[in-house]
Amino acid sequence: MAKVQLSKGKVKGIQACATKEGIIAAAAMDQRGSLKKSIGKAMGKDASDADLTQFKVSVTKVLTPHASAILMDPEFGLPALNARAKGTGVLLAYEKTGYDAAVKGRLPDLLDLWSVNRLVNAGADAIKILLYYNPFDQLEIVERKKAFIERIGAECKALDVPFFLEPLAYDDAHDEKGLEFAKLKPKYVKAYMEEFSKPEYGVDVLKVEVPINIKYTSGTSAHQGGDAAYSKEEALDHFREAAERSKKPFIYLSAGVTDEVFRDTLVLAGESGANFSGVLCGRATWQDGVPIFGEKGTQALEDWLQDRGVKNIEALNEVVFGHAKPWHTIYGGMENIELV
Repeated sequence: MAKVQLSKGKVKGIQACATKEGIIAAAAMDQRGSLKKSIGKAMGKDASDADLTQFKVSVTKVLTPHASAILMDPEFGLPALNARAKGTGVLLAYEKTGYDAAVKGRLPDLLDLWSVNRLVNAGADAIKILLYYNPFDQLEIVERKKAFIERIGAECKALDVPFFLEPLAYDDAHDEKGLEFAKLKPKYVKAYMEEFSKPEYGVDVLKVEVPINIKYTSGTSAHQGGDAAYSKEEALDHFREAAERSKKPFIYLSAGVTDEVFRDTLVLAGESGANFSGVLCGRATWQDGVPIFGEKGTQALEDWLQDRGVKNIEALNEVVFGHAKPWHTIYGGMENIELV
């Protein structure tokens, strides 16, 4: 395999978010509007910005000793970075949360008061962008999103900082949690993994969905009977085929499923031999702490995190470290990377 040239800053930033072996076992804490609403619902009143920040501080303090990195937003989460465990890498989100539902295409937008330069100065080892992406949407919408990602890639290249891209598949004609979309999902995920591996986007790590919905996978514990989108054997093929489409290191996101379902899904990924390099897992680890925080406050949340939250992340880590491969594997290992 020919030597691969990567910049010093990119390699340093990715490795800062990984274990010394190169596995990315990161925690996601960049939820904003949806998390604030959930906290408020538990409180029985509107949650304040300070409530949201406190939740982030508590989760970061308790869980980062068990994570290689933390994904945070710069709007409400910067104080939490001071609570992270020593040696924990920092990914900062650059996109605005959500999208304008009144405009077709779930178009992305950047935070008004931030740039890659400002995020790096705020402590980012890497930059994260979430992009709702339907590869088969109207051409104008697809091209607009491609150009958007090219701009972010160029900005990250100029600052020599890694770019983590999180594409989320959707189709306005289908419920993303339903059977019909489950049947389409493998094709959508494979398409975006192949597309955003192309060099013009400047993406360094893809943070992707698993290419199947395990709840519609027959032969798995998550399938509760009824219609299936694929058999277990077909699901394994989808994992392998999606992995083969990627020319960049990729990690899986939890997409809001329970910790048990996510672990089962990762075992399936491991069984397939998919060349994934870890996870960036958020709600699966800490979501059950939201009502505790809302009803009983900070100390009760931290007590729950020290018990159930830590058990969740340690159980997840056991699966990740058992199946994931170092991020540099796709390049032939660190010895095959030439720093420039």
